[in-house]
Parts: sequence; structure tokens; C-alpha cells
Amino acid sequence: MDYLWTPWRYHYITAAPAEPGVCVFCRAAAADDRLALVVHRGVHNFVILNRFPYTSGHVMVVPFAHVATIEDLPEPALAEMMCLARDAVKHLRAAYRPDGWNLGMNLGQSAGAGIAAHAHMHVLPRWAGDTGFITTAGETRVVPEELETTWEKLTAAFKAG
Repeated sequence: MDYLWTPWRYHYITAAPAEPGVCVFCRAAAADDRLALVVHRGVHNFVILNRFPYTSGHVMVVPFAHVATIEDLPEPALAEMMCLARDAVKHLRAAYRPDGWNLGMNLGQSAGAGIAAHAHMHVLPRWAGDTGFITTAGETRVVPEELETTWEKLTAAFKAG
């Protein structure tokens, strides 16, 4: 039998449940960057690691404004969101050398949004062959890097410009 060693998951399964009714992104915006996994703060948006990533380096660009749709975002926030997504791609490319990208938004629960009340954009680096048997048949993802390591790399990259 094969075993996947995932000690970082212990924190997830033993953590106290999130405060009901409090938006996870709004809570992250008000928290310590390291604890919340925020790698960069802009004027209107912040860049945060996905706590449940599909791949190493999976980040999200999140507006500080708690809005569910992009129509409700002011123009400066929309423009900065795209600029931060571009910056994330640049920094992730340098740090991880991926073969491709998934960038996108799931707006609304029926579109697959896990947090439908707060619009956000996903930026995911992808590699040829990064899905295989364990993802397809086992419905399990193998992420080879701890979130803390990813946070340190990307925080330093955003600070350096």
C-alpha cells in the first residue's frame, strides 16, 4: 500500500471552524499576512494563496470590496485586479517555470464559486502531466510544496517587483 505523507493537512482537520457568516476573504484582508497567506496587498485588491490549491502556486486576486459580481467593482479595482493577475503570472513563471496557466473567475454558486459572495480571480500555474492517475481515479491532488514555502517565495517576489 502507498501512503501520501501530508502533515500540513493536520492543521486543516483540527482547526476550529470558521466563524459563521464571516467572509473568508474579508477576514483574510483584516488578518496578519503570513497567517492569512496574503502574499501582496495593492490599493484595491490583494493576492492570497489558495489554502486548498489545485497546484503549487495557486493564488487568487481578491478585491478588498465585498462584492459578488465584477459589475459591482469600481473601475480602478477591476484594472488593478488584472494588473495583479499579470504580476502573479510573472512571479509564478520565475519561481516555478510552469508550462501553462489557468486564469479565471467562477461568479455565482452555479458557476462553481466556492465563495460566491466575494468575487475573486484564480491564477494557477500548470505543467504538462500535472494530473495523473491519482487525480483522475483517486480524486486526490498531490501538491509537492508546503503553503508556507510558497508564501515565502511569492511574498519576496512581489516585494522585489
